[in-house]
Amino acid sequence: MNIFVDRMIRAAKLDVNLYEEVEADKSALGQAMAVVIISSIAAGLGSISQVGLGGIFMGTIMALVGWYIWAYLTYLIGTKLLPEPQTRADQGELLRTIGFSSSPGLIRVLGIIPGIGGLLFFVASIWMLVAMVIAVRQALDYSGTLRAVGVCAIGWIIQVILMGILFSFMGAPEM
Repeated sequence: MNIFVDRMIRAAKLDVNLYEEVEADKSALGQAMAVVIISSIAAGLGSISQVGLGGIFMGTIMALVGWYIWAYLTYLIGTKLLPEPQTRADQGELLRTIGFSSSPGLIRVLGIIPGIGGLLFFVASIWMLVAMVIAVRQALDYSGTLRAVGVCAIGWIIQVILMGILFSFMGAPEM
């Protein structure tokens, strides 16, 4: 099996060793970015009846921007605000691990099946959040999960505010 596909499957299975592997593999940044793009396209296809083709493109761009912002915030919060004594990480490690935590989002493509889109998007969101907590815990070398949950929650709140500001400058889409 292709290494990239194998890594995505392992990430979706919440394989702790996968997150350690991509944290250490500096060449995996392109793969992590591809996971974010593929996951975003899957979400766009799964909601195409609501977002149309233009929504897929904008959704992919916003997912990439959001991925970078959240990874950077996670890096700052996790290494400066809430580090443990053994915490050693760089931005690339967070970009790679968080990128792969988007792997469960591929199931969102099944949102094209009438009547299950909302449920699938909810399940994918929870699954991706759990994957991200594991990714953050591994990348920041935390001894427990609670601190990783806190870092993800703080980063998410700040990201939502920043994305809201960005959207307000772009203007609301016309219906």
